[in-house]
Amino acid sequence: MDTKELAAALESVRKSVPLVHCITNYVTVNDCANALLGCGGSPIMSDEPEDVADIQSICGGLVLNIGTLNKRSIEGMWVAGGQAEKLGHPIVVDPVGAGASKLRTSTASELIDKLPVTVVRGNMSEVKAVAGATASTRGVDANPDDAVTEDNLAASAEFAKKLAAKLGGVVAITGAIDLVASADRAVACRNGVAIMGKMTGAGCMLSCLVGAYVTANPDDPFTATVTAIAGEGLAGEIAASRMGELDGNGSFRTYLLDAICTMDAAKLEAGAKIQEL
Repeated sequence: MDTKELAAALESVRKSVPLVHCITNYVTVNDCANALLGCGGSPIMSDEPEDVADIQSICGGLVLNIGTLNKRSIEGMWVAGGQAEKLGHPIVVDPVGAGASKLRTSTASELIDKLPVTVVRGNMSEVKAVAGATASTRGVDANPDDAVTEDNLAASAEFAKKLAAKLGGVVAITGAIDLVASADRAVACRNGVAIMGKMTGAGCMLSCLVGAYVTANPDDPFTATVTAIAGEGLAGEIAASRMGELDGNGSFRTYLLDAICTMDAAKLEAGAKIQEL
């Protein structure tokens, strides 16, 4: 993949300032909002069923994150999703913790089955759970047995492509090696650092970034998703490079948000590590 395509997708976000409606979890909502602002987008957070249809009507995209489900937020997701479908807005689903409980798995699976989802983004355990494959999820973390490795990279890419074909959208599986797949194409994104897994919210933030990118680049959701994932991974590398001896995940969180905010086309074009599969 030509990194100039990624740079162009980033510039589209900065220029268009996409307004993204996020129904996300209360553990990470503030970081999600700040990440969206940093990348050049604009966030609105609402899960009240009587509010979400109006909110979705003024937005350009929708992110549904099941991290802290309750009956109200589930109802809000369906109302907002229906309005997004009616208006032709892109929908990103983050099946946080799918496989850990029946409610999470069934809610995420039904959203993906019944809504015209543009992108599904999760770790391999979560994606396997919503795809109906056997997977064991430990909280919101991927089971080590489900990790994408060099040894299973080709098989993992084929799984993602088949699921993308079934859904008619893009499937993004994130971890030590990130995969992005459409029905006929897959790439590995090799940016990122291990400490991103020690900071709660990195994945939730990423799904919101994907929401901004697919909203700003509606004609190419595949490239948009790759750009968001490579961009946050590269931001993680930049953040880690700033860390001193006494810095931990709290400092990293701040540095990560800073790096997302200051990411530009030149940095992304120079630093993105993308492999066609």
